[in-house]
Amino acid sequence: MSASFHWFLPTSGDGREVFGALQSSGVLGTASAHRAPDLEYLTLVAKTAEKLGFESVLTPTGTWCLDAWVTTAALIQETTRLKFLVAFRPGLITPTLAAQQAATFAELSGGRLALNIVTGGDREEQERFGDRLSKQERYARTAEFLQIVRGAWSGTPYDFVGEYLDVTGATVSRPPQPAPAVFFGGASDAAREVAAAHVDTYLTWTEPPEKVAALIDDVRARAARHGRTLSFGIRAHVITRDTREEAWAEARKLVDRMDPNVIALARERLLQSESEGQRRQLSLNADLANLEVYPGLWAGYGLVRPGAGTAFVGSHAEVADLIGEYRALGVDHFILSGQPHIEEAYWFAEGVAPLVRAAETRAPQAI
Repeated sequence: MSASFHWFLPTSGDGREVFGALQSSGVLGTASAHRAPDLEYLTLVAKTAEKLGFESVLTPTGTWCLDAWVTTAALIQETTRLKFLVAFRPGLITPTLAAQQAATFAELSGGRLALNIVTGGDREEQERFGDRLSKQERYARTAEFLQIVRGAWSGTPYDFVGEYLDVTGATVSRPPQPAPAVFFGGASDAAREVAAAHVDTYLTWTEPPEKVAALIDDVRARAARHGRTLSFGIRAHVITRDTREEAWAEARKLVDRMDPNVIALARERLLQSESEGQRRQLSLNADLANLEVYPGLWAGYGLVRPGAGTAFVGSHAEVADLIGEYRALGVDHFILSGQPHIEEAYWFAEGVAPLVRAAETRAPQAI
């Protein structure tokens, strides 16, 4: 299987800084103005991703970004081949309604839909939407939710009685064929078990290869016990240039333009997260003097940004080689982003992707 490259739709806004890094909207006299996530700009990002050959764009979910379903529905007619990897939280709507929304989107887009299930690891964020279950309960509910969604897509009315969810005759008028792929991430034991039993692709925020390998090996073994086989993906940012010096200069520039007060506040806030994945990301940037946590893997994004906090940094050849290391572990999907999202998409697609494809042609058995 060839590597699948996906891009990111910045529905919180875009710019030359990591989103949230500055207390103001930019630095006067520099190219640092915030780019609002209006439909015109998001259309440009989506069209760029499609033009450059990315398989899909991940569209995030949460308080501080635009609603993923509404945003991507607006972009269906602006694109022709690009898929939308729509993130949403199970439990905030009923699973039958979610199945219907996904089936409708798949129908209207010509099957250009995949789902990214986000159980949620921030209690404050969950309670903002009225969800007061514990972390363990949320994962148990996610498992029930996915069972019902798949049952509703089966073409036969589906009954289910669980601890958290209860439906009778769940179905949709036009079951999607094929069903949208289900992506899901989480580093906790409960998350890994949900992934093993219910999803198509297990995602993880990027860590050094040995840590990612351990996660993959564990989830693969759990899936085998369920008689299932999964694919695997990682979420990372990317800073790639013609030379490593240029790339690392860009990385240093991102950190230099981060407000130290924002860094401190972000860390204080993120330390309160219930997410095991977030805890693992924070452990990578605890030492500001040593943010390169593995050759070519930089943890600077996580200083101010929740979620994925690491980036591939280097020359095009170096980034392609690092991708090759993760490919050797069994990673098929790379969900990438960069600042700004239009410009960095070109750097990656023109510089790195051709090298990865050439390596796949030369030695497909090693990919």
